[in-house]
Amino acid sequence: MSAVIFFIAAIGAIAGATGVVFIRDPFFSVLSLVGHLLCLAALFLLLRAEFVAAVQVVVYAGAVMVLYVFVVAYVGGEEASLSERLRGSGTVGQGLRAGAVVVGVALLIELMIALLGTGLKAIHTKGAPYVPGPHAYGTPAYIGTLLLTRFLLAFEIASFLLLIAAVGAVVLAGRMHDHPDRAQAQVRA
Repeated sequence: MSAVIFFIAAIGAIAGATGVVFIRDPFFSVLSLVGHLLCLAALFLLLRAEFVAAVQVVVYAGAVMVLYVFVVAYVGGEEASLSERLRGSGTVGQGLRAGAVVVGVALLIELMIALLGTGLKAIHTKGAPYVPGPHAYGTPAYIGTLLLTRFLLAFEIASFLLLIAAVGAVVLAGRMHDHPDRAQAQVRA
């Protein structure tokens, strides 16, 4: 049964990623990305990484995708697509295309090195043993215990920095809302 779920989730993840690249409508491209992320969460569940799967659904497929939908709705309705704008911009478009090819080839080489160098050694093994229970490695209880005992200081510092960033963003947004002419000058600079 897990093999069937794996192949369905893997095909869904590949189809979703392909849809993100090839669908021209940005809204449907974001929906394709949501499908891709949900299939990845199913793959994480097959790996017994429940916490990572839950974070994948709540944070990425939930919050981040809502942000993307708002950005698409806000930017939306432009006549020319991104590819048409890049084609029409002369040397800038050619430079971006060349840079994309270089980055793509570099990522492909890195993937091949990782796959051939380390991944093939694990083919004949059974992998790490699975230890059932609420406090097994990688479960939400285990991660919560680590965050509130061993890594408490780092966890609190990170949460405090996120709070400062959120308050700072609200203050800056309030200043730009109160003084629109100053906001226009900052955008131009």
